[in-house]
Amino acid sequence: MLDRISPYVLLVSRVMLAMIFVKAGWGKIAGYAGTQTYMEAMGVPGNVLPLVILLELGGGLAILFGSFTRSLSLVIAGFSVFSGLIFHFDLQDGGQTIHLMKNIAIAGGFGALMVVGPGKFSLDHRFSKSW
Repeated sequence: MLDRISPYVLLVSRVMLAMIFVKAGWGKIAGYAGTQTYMEAMGVPGNVLPLVILLELGGGLAILFGSFTRSLSLVIAGFSVFSGLIFHFDLQDGGQTIHLMKNIAIAGGFGALMVVGPGKFSLDHRFSKSW
């Protein structure tokens, strides 16, 4: 039974993981100046914002369609932990602690995706790639 449903579960899992990054990347485009100011206030150079948008929006869309899945999963997992530590590491603030744990959980999801791959319903599978 699990063999029959696993391609569908992987597809839904990819969509779920990708959604937060596509939305976040699009939001950074829409609120570019505010995002840049926030990043700089946190000690991150604002000129890296285009790279963040590319990773979140572009990487999120690639994961959504199952393209370059294994490589991008590793990169996005690292980005999730790194950004969580920069922007949410305040153990005295329960809300920020939850955000940090969310980022770590997302990284775990991408770690699993990196190991198992994108599944049958993906561009990687269609073109026999295992990035």
